[in-house]
Amino acid sequence: MSIRLTINGESRDFDDVLSVAKLLSTIGLDGGKVAVERNQEIVSKSAYETTILGQGDRLEIVHFIGGGASDTNRDTFDIAGKTFWSRLLVGTGKYKDFEETAKAIEASGAQIVTVAVRRVNVSDPSQPMLVDYVDPNTYTYLPNTAGCYTADDAVRTLRLAREAGGWDLVKLEVLGDQKTLYPNMTETLIAAETLVREGFKVMVYCSDDPIMARKLEDLGCVAIMPLAAPIGSGLGIQNPVGIRLIIEQSKVPVLVDAGVGTASDAAVAMELGCDGVLMNTAIAEAKDPIKMARAMKLAVESGRLAYLAGRMAKKRYADPSSPLAGLI
Repeated sequence: MSIRLTINGESRDFDDVLSVAKLLSTIGLDGGKVAVERNQEIVSKSAYETTILGQGDRLEIVHFIGGGASDTNRDTFDIAGKTFWSRLLVGTGKYKDFEETAKAIEASGAQIVTVAVRRVNVSDPSQPMLVDYVDPNTYTYLPNTAGCYTADDAVRTLRLAREAGGWDLVKLEVLGDQKTLYPNMTETLIAAETLVREGFKVMVYCSDDPIMARKLEDLGCVAIMPLAAPIGSGLGIQNPVGIRLIIEQSKVPVLVDAGVGTASDAAVAMELGCDGVLMNTAIAEAKDPIKMARAMKLAVESGRLAYLAGRMAKKRYADPSSPLAGLI
């Protein structure tokens, strides 16, 4: 008996009744690298063999795209109980290929990389996947909800992400519109509450509003990530006062997310007292992404060191650095 299934939006006919495991094998996909949703219900990996597909079933098959141990002598910080020494987090999108992605991540020294969740190309399952170049056993994958404009879409995406890789540390972003890519804070709050209740550890992209940041922390988010400027704009820190207020009030890590354009922007964020900086476009769209990744690594380290050192006071007039006593 033949059956018709809709897989990632495309209708396909099969000659016999299939389990999820058999379907994945038939179309050439590794079940360990993907997540499967059947009629908007996630299929657990342990149930792939026993879940029999029926006529007209609608399937979504997704994977991650470009979207280490700690050193006790390093200046570390904790997110959701896990310790990291690299305060630079990087995205995996916009590079020319996965090979360049991998080289840039290595040059950045990042330990956490954000990954988007997208449909698998079931027409050509031999296409390379991010996991083939960026080892999730070496780097902490941070699934995000890039491209989601409602709380429901964001929650659904992260449920699939957890099924695909088993990670519960996630980055939530719910966008307001395509022109500004500013966060829709109403939908973000709804999604955050649902995800925290379901056991996710939520790092959340948000506006630079201290009140909203406090609400998200009160809901149980494990990191607050105010934007520096619109995503991909490269404009740098636009509201240092708002970000500083968020830092002062927060008991969880605060990381600037979005809008960093060059190394000096990253240094400014760290000098404000941020725990880290997340960026993608600033590295990926540089003329030499590998060099820029290295520059960003050094800028984050330098800005953090300057913050810890404590800058000199600003003065209205000159103050000579050489003593006047004994002047000829």
